[in-house]
Amino acid sequence: MARSRTRSPTPREAALDAVRSLVALADPEAAARGRTFFKRGDAVTLYGVKAPELRTLARSTFDRVKRSWDVADATAFCEILAERRHIEAKMVGVLVLGRFERQFPRSLLARTKRWIEAGWFCNWAAVDGLCPNTTTPLIRRYPVLLPRVTRWSGERNQWVRRASVVTLVPLARRGEHLDEAYDVVASLFDDTEDLMHKASGWLLREAGKTNMARLERFLLTHGSAIPRTTVRYAIERFPELRRRQLLVRTRN
Repeated sequence: MARSRTRSPTPREAALDAVRSLVALADPEAAARGRTFFKRGDAVTLYGVKAPELRTLARSTFDRVKRSWDVADATAFCEILAERRHIEAKMVGVLVLGRFERQFPRSLLARTKRWIEAGWFCNWAAVDGLCPNTTTPLIRRYPVLLPRVTRWSGERNQWVRRASVVTLVPLARRGEHLDEAYDVVASLFDDTEDLMHKASGWLLREAGKTNMARLERFLLTHGSAIPRTTVRYAIERFPELRRRQLLVRTRN
């Protein structure tokens, strides 16, 4: 008698399975250490599951559903986990969704923004995990969407603003859309949040990997208008002597 094929789980069933796996992997001591990387008062809840274990769980989930799900199922799965408090649950959701990037519809960009505005991705770790798996692939697939993302830098919601920066990081690392990267950073010089200063410096550092001369010109052109934290992050890959020189020259 032929063996019956195992039924593929629904998005909700798969999400509940993922949560049960995360609970089994939870490490309270690791969770306590992880919370030290966030500010007091940040909305952060952790299981204490390591990144390699999250990737393994996401990969095994994808393997179970890849022949039966489409991007709508993956989006529903991600949305179920995004609503949960634990960062690791959100990350499993976006990691699985990211594996369907070839099917991403343009409408996913607006949906991703709504997730952030709803408070589901309201800390740096959650946003930094979301963007490379959703908004960055969307820009690669639909470059016409890029102006919409760069305009997020003017939003009142800090995490939407951070998404405008983090989305560009993998692109700038490859020398793509550098004009937009520098424009977004310049638009955030007056931002009052230090996490935005750090994100801007991160983006500049990655942009400099393919064109250090352009990064240096940008820093010297804008000088003291650039937050000091942004400068320090941006110059990390310069030789030590040049770093010291740039710190002085951008201060005056």
